[in-house]
Amino acid sequence: MTKLARTAVTAAALTAAMSVAVPATAADKTLLKTPVAFGTHLPALGTPIKWVSEQLPVMSDNKLKMKIYEPGKLVAPPEILEAVSSGKVNSGYATAGYWQGKMPAAALFSAVPFGPEAGEYLAWMYFGNGLKLYQEMYDTAGYNVKVLPCAIISPETSGWFKKPIDKPEDLKGLNMRFFGLGASVMEKLGVGTVQIPGGEIFGALEKGAIDASEFSQPAIDQRLGFHKIAKYNYFPGWHQQSTVFELLVNKDAWGKMSKANQAILENTCKASMTNAIAEGESMQHDVMAKAQANGVEIRYWNDEMLTLFKNTWDQVVEEKKQDAFFNKVYTDMSNFRDGYDLWEANAFLPRPQPNL
Repeated sequence: MTKLARTAVTAAALTAAMSVAVPATAADKTLLKTPVAFGTHLPALGTPIKWVSEQLPVMSDNKLKMKIYEPGKLVAPPEILEAVSSGKVNSGYATAGYWQGKMPAAALFSAVPFGPEAGEYLAWMYFGNGLKLYQEMYDTAGYNVKVLPCAIISPETSGWFKKPIDKPEDLKGLNMRFFGLGASVMEKLGVGTVQIPGGEIFGALEKGAIDASEFSQPAIDQRLGFHKIAKYNYFPGWHQQSTVFELLVNKDAWGKMSKANQAILENTCKASMTNAIAEGESMQHDVMAKAQANGVEIRYWNDEMLTLFKNTWDQVVEEKKQDAFFNKVYTDMSNFRDGYDLWEANAFLPRPQPNL
């Protein structure tokens, strides 16, 4: 072969290689446009997805990026699931409990009254059938989304009240902001419940539109100012011993991502689970102490009230189990928890008792 011919062949080979390589590099790059349900200023509630957005370009060498849109800026929080599924946006951050009106089982992937604490929830999710059932729920309901658990927090407060609640009769007739499956319990006990966004709760309390509210952990509630109006803060958070938050990715967009970027996103969300719970656990005690100094009375539900909540929750479960997929998920979770009980009952030291 002549030198000229060899040069021509080499040039042709390089051109062919470049024509293959360039599209692959372009396909490697993904920008996730992500409306969120919680302001990123809220610690452990909104900050996890901001942390994820900061890590992705570092870990992917700028091949995977995320642009966050604060609540309502691009998509309203209640519309995030539909927007991601339809492809209006390619991702969104919320909690599955928002979709329980569309899929009753969704609340079980968000927070469960008298349900698992964070460690047990993660065990069921990643090493039981939880994650498989989570994706199956969306697939069965016809949503074109890939779901990634992307944050988790430990117990929330049980609520902020303007007056003491010492007996069942004290609940009757109250109007209260309440989330998820716990709202069904409160409704059975004579409470009128509404689910309004966090940013609107203070105004509703101040104007008397609601008499009480639960929202999240003390450090988050403090940012929203509930302690200025409602002076009785109740624990434990029987309705949300832990809460999972999800990153939804449009399935078509997910399929176009490189395997490397998929792995980076999945593992960054797993890391965010650790980061979120550590952040939340680090700050609650200081906030509670300051609230007490400012006149908030921290109260622990008496045995009568906790028993009432639990018995009423059992009634709600039986009603919810009429939905076949709710029953499937709840049964699987319960079976896992029955086994976990042997470990839980023997492994952990007793907790300090509250000063009642």
